[in-house]
Amino acid sequence: MSVERITVMGIGNPLMMDEGVGVRVMEVMMGTLKFPDNVTLIDAGTMGMGILNLFQECDYLLVIDAVDGTGEAPGTVVRLSPEDLAPNQVKHSMHDVRLVDVLEAAMLMGCRPEADCIGIQIEDMGAVKIGLTPAVEAAVPAAVTAALEVLAEHGVTATVAESASDEGDILEAIRTYSTSRGPSRGL
Repeated sequence: MSVERITVMGIGNPLMMDEGVGVRVMEVMMGTLKFPDNVTLIDAGTMGMGILNLFQECDYLLVIDAVDGTGEAPGTVVRLSPEDLAPNQVKHSMHDVRLVDVLEAAMLMGCRPEADCIGIQIEDMGAVKIGLTPAVEAAVPAAVTAALEVLAEHGVTATVAESASDEGDILEAIRTYSTSRGPSRGL
């Protein structure tokens, strides 16, 4: 029996405040947890069709992303199907594609993984600014917990990492360097 290949993907644009929460959750998971070899964690940025190739080596996909329009308070963590995520997914531009669109393209290629989504209701993404609003930043641990609960349904147990992964260190360094520069020198 083969082991299920699992991908956990954080989606978002850290330059647009709360829209970057998926990447922030990946930073925490990469920096603090160790996963079995069949689990891959990816910062997919603003995704698009460029992530389609990642589905070829994936049986199960867990996406973590910002959502809007759920009717929930900012920082609320919700579990959604890709189809339920689509109407609430934050779009970056009119050229943006939704996760469900990428999954449909994967199905045409014969490689659509089973997928679930963890969404975090945003408060603000109106400014080009690095950093989450307090309510959304406070929700990051709950989003990590929600992701771990979903992964446990697939037999995945994470352990506390002795040290951060290189990817986690890089994401943290980018976030902390950019925010420490202040408004006069930052974005």
